[in-house]
Amino acid sequence: MNINIWLGILIPFAGTVLGSAMVFFMKKELGGQVQRALTGFASGVMVAASIWSLIVPALEQAEGMGTLSFVPAAVGFWIGILFLLFLDCVIPHLHMNAEKAEGPKSKLQKTTMMVLAVTLHNIPEGMAVGVVFAGLISGSAPVTSGGALALALGIAIQNFPEGAIISMPLHSKGKTKFGAFMDGALSGAVEPIGALLTIFAARLIVPAMPYLLSFAAGAMMYVVVEELIPEMSEGEHSNIGVIMFALGFTLMMALDVALG
Repeated sequence: MNINIWLGILIPFAGTVLGSAMVFFMKKELGGQVQRALTGFASGVMVAASIWSLIVPALEQAEGMGTLSFVPAAVGFWIGILFLLFLDCVIPHLHMNAEKAEGPKSKLQKTTMMVLAVTLHNIPEGMAVGVVFAGLISGSAPVTSGGALALALGIAIQNFPEGAIISMPLHSKGKTKFGAFMDGALSGAVEPIGALLTIFAARLIVPAMPYLLSFAAGAMMYVVVEELIPEMSEGEHSNIGVIMFALGFTLMMALDVALG
């Protein structure tokens, strides 16, 4: 892999690290409206990335199947959904602003389970970046270098506020600023790891690329529907979440078209 591939893999992680560093510069935890706005923005980016960067290339690659060209995308999408559902059930985690943890009973601290929730959320993003760059490297998918860069940049942009959303509450719950920063940053470390593992796996099973692309899309959509949309809709006035969702979707779509 050349330096551009390595940079593409690390760009989303850099977004999380920079966002987590906001704990050093902001005195107060982010307000509810701001959190809803940032969560809505992240949702829009992830939905647009799932469609333009993953499902559309999966459909294009399977065009040779004629009227059944939707099958790889549909199958991969469902496998991605079920995979995240499985992880959701076996990993103890605590969503933002929730009192009750999900998954198996655990004696882990609340702050640890909050980090696990964000880590769980980041797994499909790392896989999405990995499978797109794998398609670029192998030449087996209709993915351009610009399109792969657009996906990496889009995820990095939405990772920036997510880093702040996780590090600042951790600090308010008693963590030192450095400890909260490290937990927030490390929650994003799963992305480059997941990307690398997906690249190596995809290069071995090139014929399955349409399934892998849509698998990553399904996993990301699970996170959006199960976690992000409920969070952005909390409270009486959730219009800001919808507006920011539209903004995130538009930005990711524009990036993909402009750079792709």
